[in-house]
Amino acid sequence: MKICVIGGTGFVGTQLITTLVAQGHSIKVITRRPERNRHLKTLPNVKVMSIDFFGNKVLERQIDTYDVVINLAGILNPSGKNTFEQVHENIALRVAQATQAVGTPRFLHMSALHADANGPSEYLRSKGRAVNKILAIEGLNTTIFSPSVIFGHGDSFFNRFAQLLNMMPIVFPLTCASARFAPVYVGDVVDAFINSIDKPETYGKNYALCGPQTYSLQELVQYTAQQINSKCLIVPLNRFISKPLAFMMGLFPGAPITLDNFNSMSVHSTCSNESQNEFTQILNVQLHSIDSVVPAYLAGRDFTGQMDVFRSQSRR
Repeated sequence: MKICVIGGTGFVGTQLITTLVAQGHSIKVITRRPERNRHLKTLPNVKVMSIDFFGNKVLERQIDTYDVVINLAGILNPSGKNTFEQVHENIALRVAQATQAVGTPRFLHMSALHADANGPSEYLRSKGRAVNKILAIEGLNTTIFSPSVIFGHGDSFFNRFAQLLNMMPIVFPLTCASARFAPVYVGDVVDAFINSIDKPETYGKNYALCGPQTYSLQELVQYTAQQINSKCLIVPLNRFISKPLAFMMGLFPGAPITLDNFNSMSVHSTCSNESQNEFTQILNVQLHSIDSVVPAYLAGRDFTGQMDVFRSQSRR
């Protein structure tokens, strides 16, 4: 197939594109960040297009004749013109509209777990508004994926906490320590995307993607500390202290946490049994635990992961 991926230069996009190429597909990657696409240019049958303006007509010309369009464009924190509204809502809607306009048979979209137009954070609200608008487009064969935090080689979750633990070797004050997550392996997310392409029963569906176990944020940070042999004392902070601390840390370069991140974590990033069954059975995915993956790349502090963290902090 000919597959066009929007925003494919990041962590999930790289894994997805690598897998699609191995399966023999031809890929076009459309990105706003040309400095992050060097690793993709070495892959066979991959064409990278850097565009600054995501207008409908521009996108239609890029998407036309493709069999599948996948939108992965997303940000964790806004920066300059890259606001939540612009990236999560406006660009996503334009990509979906362009896909429908040229008659591309299939559209896949990355959202976030518990995205909701009335959610507690602008991150979740912008993702939720996008989902509502995309699903309202008639004649578009859409499937939406809403994962919990994603882990794997090169991730910015476990690698990021490992970096922070090394920076604070004595005491690590942890905000939102009781927030709960069901970390999902990037390979399982990729499988869900690919396995859905030829499944008409997934049209118009929004799948929650979670890993096999749930943890508090404190448990995940303690797990990270164990993997890197950190003796740092992890001190959970209550909500009264966490909220102003998140606001202040959001002002720091690299923003380890922001007030919007704090608000997002007021909703547990976990799945119901029903949605978990849909993920594994309808999408035919065999879930991986953090124990089966994370120790292999945290043991040596995974160079790729460190570089991804540094690039994220410098917006490169």
